[in-house]
Amino acid sequence: MEQILDFTEIAKKYKGKWVALSEDEKKVISFDDSAKETLEKAKKEGYKCPILFKVPITVLPYVGGNSFIS
Repeated sequence: MEQILDFTEIAKKYKGKWVALSEDEKKVISFDDSAKETLEKAKKEGYKCPILFKVPITVLPYVGGNSFIS
């Protein structure tokens, strides 16, 4: 069974920022207002291909299900 990762603390701490995560998605390597700067900082730390994403300013609840539109 696949483990679900909890990004609650990341969402609180880095609202509106770009974040670079390690491959296991457990460590924040770098963050900044721009994706380019975040990636450059991560590369300086020795990470060639980190996972980048932008943390939303507002986190809304989501209940899974089909995304099919009739």
